[in-house]
Amino acid sequence: MIGLIVTGHGNFGSGLTSSLNLIGGEQENYKAIDFVQEWGIDELRAALTSAMDELKDCEGILVLSDLPGGSPFKTAVEVGFPRGNVQVVAGTNLPMLVEVAMGRKFIEDLETLTNMALNTGKDQVVRFELKEVEQVESSDGI
Repeated sequence: MIGLIVTGHGNFGSGLTSSLNLIGGEQENYKAIDFVQEWGIDELRAALTSAMDELKDCEGILVLSDLPGGSPFKTAVEVGFPRGNVQVVAGTNLPMLVEVAMGRKFIEDLETLTNMALNTGKDQVVRFELKEVEQVESSDGI
């Protein structure tokens, strides 16, 4: 199974994890890393390193972060890239996380799972639009 880490500013990781667990149940090979206000980059780096070490026996690790270019994203890249089996994606949303968490059960290729995350994340950003429905009058009384 591919390991999954969710990280971001504040309680982004644990907040999304709470929603994921409600929808899809507790996850295995999964870590949530919050970048809380009291931490600096050194604490974030240590937490991400520890999480990746704990997931080292997975077939790869996908890190989902909040903001592209933010400290959690950049630090995950710095810690993960040298390992060679880590992909880091920014712009994570709940539909992306749910799809990826469920997809890990049958997708064993890190590149395929990463592409799924990117596609789902984009596809699930939608806007409600009210469409008018044409009313059809029936002559048979129904």
